[in-house]
Amino acid sequence: MFCCLRAVKRLCLEKILPQCILQSRSLSGADAINALRPFYFAVHPDFFGQHPKEREVNENSLKRLNGYLENLQKPGFRSFKPTHLTFYVRESEPNTSNVQESFSASGFRAVSFTLHTRDLLSTVLDILNSCSLSTEHVQSLNVNSQSRKEAKTVLNRPIKWDKTYYSFTGFKDPEEELEQAQRVETTLISWLDDNEESAVKKLKKSLPLRKELERLKFELSHQLQLSDIRWQRSWGIAHRCSQLHSLGRLVQQRPEVLKNVKGRTLIFTDRSGMSAAGHIMLGTMDVHHHWTKIFERLPNYYKLQKRMLFLEDRISQLLGGIQVIYIEELQPMLTLEEYYDTLDSFYNKLLDSRLPFHPRSLRGLQMILESGRYAPSLHELGHFTIPTACDPATLQWFIIAKAQEARRNLKRKEELMITEKELISTSTEKFSLDRLYKEPSVSSAQMIDCCKRLLEESLPYLQGMHLCISHFYSVLQDGDLCIPWNWRS
Repeated sequence: MFCCLRAVKRLCLEKILPQCILQSRSLSGADAINALRPFYFAVHPDFFGQHPKEREVNENSLKRLNGYLENLQKPGFRSFKPTHLTFYVRESEPNTSNVQESFSASGFRAVSFTLHTRDLLSTVLDILNSCSLSTEHVQSLNVNSQSRKEAKTVLNRPIKWDKTYYSFTGFKDPEEELEQAQRVETTLISWLDDNEESAVKKLKKSLPLRKELERLKFELSHQLQLSDIRWQRSWGIAHRCSQLHSLGRLVQQRPEVLKNVKGRTLIFTDRSGMSAAGHIMLGTMDVHHHWTKIFERLPNYYKLQKRMLFLEDRISQLLGGIQVIYIEELQPMLTLEEYYDTLDSFYNKLLDSRLPFHPRSLRGLQMILESGRYAPSLHELGHFTIPTACDPATLQWFIIAKAQEARRNLKRKEELMITEKELISTSTEKFSLDRLYKEPSVSSAQMIDCCKRLLEESLPYLQGMHLCISHFYSVLQDGDLCIPWNWRS
């Protein structure tokens, strides 16, 4: 009986499997693109204009995914390596799959998955399932594709002419035209042509709110005697105004709790507390009760900050006078408590090792501490990046070996910053820009290269606009124009 069942099972598989495999491999490249439309809509970098980190992750992952899909369509291509991808998806529904993901308060979630499929249909289904997107449209798309192909084969087989036909008749080769269109890159002029009207409209609409934002920021800074009011993220103008109105209400209701903020910088961010740089952080998701507690705890924060500065000084003395710094633009947003614990752990390790650095031999050099790295490195801007878990002997050898290079990098950094400032001023004046700025992920060298090439162009589109130098083309919700630093002319 079991032998008969095995024979029937084998017979069914022999009939069904080839059809399934044929069907899965028959999905065309165009069909795959259509099937992935919901996915592209959910992860496209243009929708992450206010989140540069997430936008950069999605762009890099899309490049790798496109390469994977292209390889699947190459005849005879057999060398497939598992490809691990991470995307930020603009959806809030909980994912029921077992794919690793994490949610944020910003309206998107991180999804990671590994592709190891060898056909387009399986790949498309894996991607959609991993991102908790519907796959119902894929089956109908695949069936329609099959029927269209069969109909074309029998009734309407297209004629494919030899290349000499087009050269002799002067007619345009449709395949060549398609290839040329695919090779064409977005240029700065063409993108500005297509997006200037939309940007101008959004900018005009945001102008009253921009004035309101400046007024609120000035009044609160003056009233509380703050050094500055800033935002960690590129929130929209309306969102920022709402946060300042909320702070203004707290000032009216509880003025006594804000007596200790004089001379400080206030940052609206994801959580409340004091940052490693000594700035007061107000979490945008927190209510007045949480903010009040932070303001009441400021005297204790200031005491901890003094202890932190003492630890930085002690570490500097043990390492030949090198300065311990914290760079907001390059390091994670750490709380004062987190940074103090990092310093304390590193300091105790240095005390136990007693490294023989000559006093003041490394004065003028800089270093930052990171807990997630395991090998020291020298940044192009001249500072050392030192992991807290670094072996003391390795640390000593590395710093001494790289000291002269670090001094050269620091000198070059100063020169770059001066040049960058001059070029920003010149570009702003030439194009009559209302504002020219860059995202933190754009280096001074990249900004300099961008501005130099901009100054060679005639760009009347930019008059009165807000221009952000980034890694992507985008129009922000308040009309700011974002262009990649390496734009093409």
